[in-house]
Amino acid sequence: MTSKVRLSGVLAAGAMALALGSAADAGAPQQKTQAPGYYRMMVGDFEITALCDGTFPMNATELLTHVTPQQITTDLERSFLKEPVEGSVNGFLVNTGSKLVLIDTGAGAFFGPSVGKLVANLKASGYQPSEVDEIYITHMHGDHVGGLLSDGKIAFPNATVRAAQQEADYWLSKANLEAAPKEKKESFESAMKALDPYVSAGKFKPFKGDVELVAGVHAMATPGHTPGHTAYVVESKGEKLILWGDLMHIGAVQFPDPGATIHFDTDSPGAAEQRKRVFAEAARERSWVGGAHVSFPGIGHLRSSDSGYVFVPANYTSLQH
Repeated sequence: MTSKVRLSGVLAAGAMALALGSAADAGAPQQKTQAPGYYRMMVGDFEITALCDGTFPMNATELLTHVTPQQITTDLERSFLKEPVEGSVNGFLVNTGSKLVLIDTGAGAFFGPSVGKLVANLKASGYQPSEVDEIYITHMHGDHVGGLLSDGKIAFPNATVRAAQQEADYWLSKANLEAAPKEKKESFESAMKALDPYVSAGKFKPFKGDVELVAGVHAMATPGHTPGHTAYVVESKGEKLILWGDLMHIGAVQFPDPGATIHFDTDSPGAAEQRKRVFAEAARERSWVGGAHVSFPGIGHLRSSDSGYVFVPANYTSLQH
C-alpha cells in the first residue's frame, strides 16, 4: 500500500470519527409540550376524569381585590410563584355507570391557543364527545362554556346542557347585553354564542335551586361570582367530591385568605361568603374538592390552618380501582 493510499484512509477515518462525535454531542430538540391532560380517580363507584383545557396567565395583583399587593406578593413567594401566575382551566367528567356527565367545557376557541384543549384530552382519555349524556355548567363565563362549540357547531351532539335558571336569565338576556358597559359586553356575547345552538335544538334545560340532576350528582347554589354560579356535588358509597367551578381563582392567595376576591365577581361579598362556607364544609367533612382554576388536575382536600386553609393535592396513583 502506498503512502498516498494510507494517508487517504487516515483522513477518511478521521472525518468519520469527527462526524460521529458531532452527532453524539448534538442536543435533541426540546419538545415544549405536555402529555395528554387527563387524570383518573374514583369517588365510591363513580369514575372521575379531570380534563385539562390548558392554562393562561393571570396577574394576581391586578385581578385580586380585598387583599393588599404586599400580601399577594408574600403569598405567591411562599408558593414559589411569581407574576403572572399560570392558571389552569379544568373540566371534570363523571361516569356514574349509567350516565356520563361533563362539568364545564373549557374555553374552546374563546381564549386563544393556550386553552381550548378539553375535547382533545377527553378523546385522549378514552371517551368521545358523542358519549356525553349531560353537561353541567357552573357559570357562563367564556372559559367554562366555550368548549360547547366545535367550529361554531354543537360539540356534544347527544348531550343535554344544564345550568341554574338565574345564570341563564342573566347571561342570555339581550336586555342585559344592551345595558352592560362596553368592556363587559363580550362576556354576554360569548355566553349567547355558546348556548344558543343548544337552546335552539331543545338541548338546554335550566334548573332551579339545590336539586339532584342525576343519581349521585346534585347542584349546590353558590351565587356571587356570577348570579347563578353553581357547584356540583358528587356522592357515591359515602364519598363526596365538591366541584366548585370559580369559587376561587388563585389558590396561593385565596386558600390562606378566603376573603380575597377577584375583579370578575359580579358580587364580591357574596362570592367571599360562598367560598368561606364551602371551604369550611369541605374541611370539616374531609370531602374531596375540585376547582376549575386549581393547578391541574385540581383535585384534593382542604385542611384548616390559622385563619385560612391549606390545599392538599390528591396523591397520584397509577393503580386501577
